Amino acid sequence: MKNSSILLLLFCFFSMPVFSQKKEEKAIKLTINNFFKGLNTGDTALIRSTCTATPVFQTFMADEKGELKIHSEDFEEFLNFLGTPSKMKLEEKIEFENISIEPQMASVWTPYTFWLNGKVNHVGTNSFQLVKEKGGWRIQYILDTRRKQ
Repeated sequence: MKNSSILLLLFCFFSMPVFSQKKEEKAIKLTINNFFKGLNTGDTALIRSTCTATPVFQTFMADEKGELKIHSEDFEEFLNFLGTPSKMKLEEKIEFENISIEPQMASVWTPYTFWLNGKVNHVGTNSFQLVKEKGGWRIQYILDTRRKQ
């Protein structure tokens, strides 16, 4: 009887981190999925709710000369662009490939396909850095790559 009780306690003790990790992973995915729901629908309030007060958005891609460079995007300009009515239909489809989590920070890798007006415009990978604030997981940094298929 004592052995089965000890085994049960050990099982509970060692399974708690796994359960906690899955719970955090689910919350992180929800934050990122809400970011893209906002992007795909032009809901700037939803996007803003997924980010910290000072997020950094950058792209690593070739310039006009074909040289790879980092381009920074102003968050407010990004929101203004998405919030301005347009006939363009934007849609980014992602896949969760890798999620690394510690108690207050997470790193997420998501390959994606970007669609413009129903056609593939480019592909790449997003690298997200999230922090856990009082209100939950928030995006602090996005670095993405962009290339023609």
